[in-house]
Amino acid sequence: MSTKAAFIFIALENDFNKHRAVIDSPVVELSVVGVKNYDEAEEVALKLVAEGVTAIELCAGFGNEGTARIARAVKGKAVVGVVRFDLHPAFDHQSGDDLF
Repeated sequence: MSTKAAFIFIALENDFNKHRAVIDSPVVELSVVGVKNYDEAEEVALKLVAEGVTAIELCAGFGNEGTARIARAVKGKAVVGVVRFDLHPAFDHQSGDDLF
């Protein structure tokens, strides 16, 4: 049985209903979902946990506040990790905390 994990990436133009994929490898079933803000990220994280996801990795667009929001939302039902840039190159070198 493979582990269910997810990667959530954030950008203003994302539509979580369209910008998503599932990669099913022998070890990990990875859901990749794009969201447009922290509110949507919380909603998506809760849906993923309800689908059995036990590990969520957040893209570098999530600042410290965004990461904390997702961790609080899932309430220990999934571990939350994050890829880190202090200032994200795709966001004109700003933190997601300043944008979302």
